[in-house]
Amino acid sequence: MTTLAAQGLSRAELLALPATTDVETAGRAFGLGRTTAYALARAGEFPCAIIRAGRGYRVVTADLLRVLRLAPESGGAVADATPRTAA
Repeated sequence: MTTLAAQGLSRAELLALPATTDVETAGRAFGLGRTTAYALARAGEFPCAIIRAGRGYRVVTADLLRVLRLAPESGGAVADATPRTAA
């Protein structure tokens, strides 16, 4: 049987996430289990921005996508910021 953490998230699932998501879902994107994801969040060591909401945590999806180097307009990688000249 496969665990949720082992399944991860597809590119389409990541891009369909709302503005913020829960720590468990964001942890799946990094291949982390629930316990490890929450431990990193509590320690302030989660690999992307987290908002403390009352007693819970929310992960900022834009930062999650940035860390994973995903962007909808670039076909899967962060767009190159180097200006291009017209030919």
